[in-house]
This record gives sequence, C-alpha cells and structure tokens, in this order.
Amino acid sequence: MIDPTAIVEDGAMVAPDARVWAYTQVRSGASIGEQTSIGSHSYIDTAVTIGQRCKIQTGVRIFQGTTIGDGVFVGPGAIVTNDVHPRAIDAEGVLKGPEQWSITETMIADGAAIGAGSVVVAGADVGRFALIGAGATVTKTVPDHAIVVGSPARQIGWACYCGRRLEPTDGEWRCPECHSTVPIPSP
Repeated sequence: MIDPTAIVEDGAMVAPDARVWAYTQVRSGASIGEQTSIGSHSYIDTAVTIGQRCKIQTGVRIFQGTTIGDGVFVGPGAIVTNDVHPRAIDAEGVLKGPEQWSITETMIADGAAIGAGSVVVAGADVGRFALIGAGATVTKTVPDHAIVVGSPARQIGWACYCGRRLEPTDGEWRCPECHSTVPIPSP
C-alpha cells in the first residue's frame, strides 16, 4: 500500500506488502522490505536499505549510507545522519559538489529500537535489540542489547528482546517481565 500523496521514485524497491504512508518520500535506489511500514511525512534517502517487519514512524529522516536490519523500530521524528564533517561550501566559499563529499555508513541491527526524536550520528552503529532512549544523541557504536539515553548517549543498562530492562540474576541477565535470559558479553 502506497498512499497517493507519497512520492516513491522510479528505481526504489518497495515490497508488495510494505506500507508507505502520506507525504513520505522514498528516493531511487532505496529498498523497503516485506511487511515494513513507513509512517507519514518521512524521508528515505537514496540507497537506504530497510529490512523486513520494521516500523518506521511519522517524521523520520533516514539518509544515504544507512542500512536497517529486520524488525527495527524507529520512533517519530528520529534521524539517522550520514556526514561526519558536514559543510555546504569549501574554504573559498564555493558550493561543494558530490565529489567533495563522503558518506559515512551506519548500521542499525536487527530488533533495535530508536526512540522518538533521537539522532544517530553517522558511523555510530546500533547493535541487535539495543534500545535508544527518546531524544538521545548517539555519537558512538551501541552494543547489542544496550540501553542508552541522553546527549551524548550513555549506557544505563541492558535490554531484553521484549524491550524491558534486564536484571542480573544468578550470574545471568534475566527479564523480570518475560523471564528470558540474554547473553551479555563481558566488557
């Protein structure tokens, strides 16, 4: 389902059962996986890959160089950037062209959740089932299952597959809600 107000450019690949909602732009070369939903007023840049069963909420901006795994949640208004050293002009004041720009790639791994209004800075990969708190600014790579908050983001705990905070119990990390145990690597 592609809303009639959405702009999906020629060359974009959108799975037949994906949904692209109102006033969203999907650029040529982008790839949207099966059962993925892209909320209204979002922007998916060229060459962005979004996996299967993802929920990309309203007003999200995902820029070229980003790969999003399967089952990822991206909250309203979140941004994934792609330029570590952004400048519009060179030292002489001349507008920079594409040949003067290099994209820094970013990977958001399977099952991760990016909170509303957060920013993932180019090159700061997000691990499997990691949880980024609302409004966080992620400036460095986030390990699998880590919970990070703040600006700059800092780790405050570990997240279960179900999204709740894990507790240390008898030498392992266990979820008090669903009772799953999660292997957390030693630092």
